[in-house]
Amino acid sequence: MERPEPAPGVRESQWRDSIEIMRNQLTVALLLFACALDGEDHKITAVRFAKLWDGEKVVDGALVVIDRGRIRSVLGGNPQPPAGAEVVDWSRYYGLPGLIDVHTHMTYYWDRAPGTLPRGQARMPAVTVFLAQENAKKTLQAGVTSVRDLGSTDYTDIAMRDLINLGAMTGPRMFVCGYGLSTTRGFRPGAGPVSSPGTADSPDEVMQAVRRQIAAGADVIKMYGSIGGFENVGTQQTFTYEEMKAAVEVSHTMGKRIAIHSYGPEGARDAVRAGADSLEHAVDIDDATLAEMARRGTYYVPTIDHNRYYADAAAEFQFRPGSIQGLNAYIARNLETARRAFKAGVKFAMGSDAVYTMFGQNTRELAWFVKIGMTPEQALKTATTNAADLLGAKQDLGWATTGHYADLVAVDGDPLADIQVAIDKVRGVIKGGAVLKLSQ
Repeated sequence: MERPEPAPGVRESQWRDSIEIMRNQLTVALLLFACALDGEDHKITAVRFAKLWDGEKVVDGALVVIDRGRIRSVLGGNPQPPAGAEVVDWSRYYGLPGLIDVHTHMTYYWDRAPGTLPRGQARMPAVTVFLAQENAKKTLQAGVTSVRDLGSTDYTDIAMRDLINLGAMTGPRMFVCGYGLSTTRGFRPGAGPVSSPGTADSPDEVMQAVRRQIAAGADVIKMYGSIGGFENVGTQQTFTYEEMKAAVEVSHTMGKRIAIHSYGPEGARDAVRAGADSLEHAVDIDDATLAEMARRGTYYVPTIDHNRYYADAAAEFQFRPGSIQGLNAYIARNLETARRAFKAGVKFAMGSDAVYTMFGQNTRELAWFVKIGMTPEQALKTATTNAADLLGAKQDLGWATTGHYADLVAVDGDPLADIQVAIDKVRGVIKGGAVLKLSQ
């Protein structure tokens, strides 16, 4: 069909505006028609924003129309909502896609009871899941509507994911790993016995451990490729290259992605060579490995802010003397490595490594990304489009566009001008079309 020409004397800009108005009117009419076909009980939601960054571009005067938990349309120019739609008026605010945190430990809960420490509280798994609801709610309130959860015990992460999916618990969508793979030759982060369903000491045992996690219901595989965690900033590699390769091969064969934890450069090099989908934490990565990451499309999840959290909490957690100095030194190395990785063209995804009392601070990592040279928009992509790609869910998450889940965040200010707006000024959250935090 050929594009009609404007009438004589009509300016091209006016013609384009009139075409856009007619297009919006037609879209609304189609929405009304579709709703009529669905029956009287079917309702849609329309959300107004002053501006909406949809993951790629800014839409002025945006109206997001939501149907059955997904975005049916995004219209600009402050159009009228469809008749009968439930209207959420966030026209004071800037809209963003729901944010994604690709490294959490949602079931790590501490109640700060007198005389206790975070890793010293023994509970039944069901109690842990129940209490961890607080972590989930704080995460949502920060604007994070999806997480990749990278390690728990007793498969409490799988239980939590399923409860959220059933609507029995309020929380972000969870992509979970069950037990992280660890070896008896090295330090396994977190409390618990040395031997677990994730323990493996050879390539064959690694493959069996991966299969166990998938059989239990894991969405993704996590491997602890080095020591390091909590106040321990050591970098010693634990799994060999051959063991990492075995984990990657069986994960990919079974349709799962794999994240490999390495605090140091040696484990990072072998994780990338082995084909990990993402590398967590690593510092001092050599130039050749950074180039290989860029070539392969390996995601870097530096989790810079989690050591800031540990340094701030050192007294409360009763860390050993000198721990704060070690944590701060690691942060400096982490920041410099991230700066070099960004310059080398490595892809980033935002991961907080949130544990215990860190939930609600999930998005502070974005400020570190701006510090290494990203624009606010590039930083936001690490928590939206990039993160969705890493999860293998870019058809559902990461964008505020037609067909994606209706995961939306309202912020007070322009996050493309100041990243702190996305961190500190969340005023509303919608997950799957449900309003979870009302504007203030």
